[in-house]
Amino acid sequence: MLLRMAIIVLLVALITSLFSGLFFLMKDTNNSGRLVNALTVRISLTVLLIALVAFGFWSGEFVWNTPWLR
Repeated sequence: MLLRMAIIVLLVALITSLFSGLFFLMKDTNNSGRLVNALTVRISLTVLLIALVAFGFWSGEFVWNTPWLR
């Protein structure tokens, strides 16, 4: 349950980072680097999210529920 909550929090943070990057792309005209920082945060959050999902499958907390794998 804790792993699922962490994944949901990461997804919300990813969406927030995505929209902040969009905002910086549209409104930032002086090349301050905030767009690059938002992209760096988004990539880091994505790597962490993939690692958490992989850990969930590795630990057995997440399982495949497809009928052809049974």
